[in-house]
Amino acid sequence: MKILNLTQHDATADQIAAGVLPAGCEKEEVRELLTFDSLPSREWIEAKAQALADVARAHGPLIDAVMIGGAPYLMGPLERALKAQSIKALYAFSLRESGETPDGEGGVRKTMVFKHAGFIEA
Repeated sequence: MKILNLTQHDATADQIAAGVLPAGCEKEEVRELLTFDSLPSREWIEAKAQALADVARAHGPLIDAVMIGGAPYLMGPLERALKAQSIKALYAFSLRESGETPDGEGGVRKTMVFKHAGFIEA
């Protein structure tokens, strides 16, 4: 399966092994479309969702699905825009592994590692 990454984050090695394509030339455009610097109107949200769906559509038969993630208020409109173009949307599912390491100064440093564990279809 070939999955286009429509998130702000680079795909992890595990996600790439599962079929997520590494960031391409559209990555900056995707990051801009996922970023909101002020309170967005419904129209602005829907326009960005449509623009993201257009990025996915431009990949046409080269992909089987897209991995989405970002502001919760954008995901519903994005799912609908993708579905209208018959593009399957997936959310990454990760397991969290936490650990604690003494910091050498009497404190403890907590770490959280997210391990890719699959996809959930929207």
